[in-house]
Amino acid sequence: MTVTQAAQRLSAMDRVGLLTHVRPDGDTIGSAAALCLALRAQGKEAYLLPNPEITSTYLPYAAPCLAPEGWQPEQVVSVDVAVPGLLPESAAPYAGNIALAIDHHPSHSYFAAESLVDASAAACGEIVYEVIRCLTPITPAIALPLYVAISTDTGCFAYSNTTARTHAIAAALLETPLDVSGVNKALFRTKSRVRLQMEAHMAAHMELYDADRVVVMTIPLSLRREMGATDADIEELSSLAALVEGTDCAVTLRELDESTVKVSLRTGPRVNATEVCARLGGGGHRAAAGATVHGTLDTVKQAVLAAVQEVTGG
Repeated sequence: MTVTQAAQRLSAMDRVGLLTHVRPDGDTIGSAAALCLALRAQGKEAYLLPNPEITSTYLPYAAPCLAPEGWQPEQVVSVDVAVPGLLPESAAPYAGNIALAIDHHPSHSYFAAESLVDASAAACGEIVYEVIRCLTPITPAIALPLYVAISTDTGCFAYSNTTARTHAIAAALLETPLDVSGVNKALFRTKSRVRLQMEAHMAAHMELYDADRVVVMTIPLSLRREMGATDADIEELSSLAALVEGTDCAVTLRELDESTVKVSLRTGPRVNATEVCARLGGGGHRAAAGATVHGTLDTVKQAVLAAVQEVTGG
């Protein structure tokens, strides 16, 4: 459906519950919070449904919109969710009854009754921005989580997915007016001591493959336990490997438990990250994708390297 049609559909809803994905990032939280506030501006009842994995990094943006205990929606909308398997366990009661999905992943599986998907958008926040403009004026309160959504999914406007459209929307948000200096400092220029120690460990133990074009960094569960790292400490660690000079395929393997590994890929033009992760049961974007794979760190590493080789023909 089009942006206008999605806005019309939302205008006809009430008691709207908004779903975010597992290990929620700034895009899913910011997009959902902004849409929640826009619906409330229309006089509707709307909340973000519980997601137990929201970290302290993004909780301030979600907190004003979180549903009270026992609240039940009449309509459910998912935001930045590509497939039902990316919904948290708390969303299980609603997984088969999602009225509208708003997303920007090319791997979107069209699981909802209706869908607004734009794979050309750098962030789901860009799509939600266009929808909200059809619903209500964008206030500073709405602009703040939208800025969080767009800035985090573009690496503070540094990733290759950043477009002229991205900058134009960000400029419009700043004109609300919106002071983002504190947001930028907190999200992009502040790291905990534990985070810095984990980065040092990952860099010291990185491995290079495929003529040094593929770099693999790992986050063993033992390292997290040893350092007492929180989920907030681990957020966005997948971007570290992509900084290694001379590489065009950055693989980060995070051990979730003794038999499950979260795979994150950041790639250049030579390697299609979505195609690699699709072979592992995941998905995402051409330059950034992920998957959750059963196995040990070593077996999953070998599976990822084999998938990269298949995709590149190397």
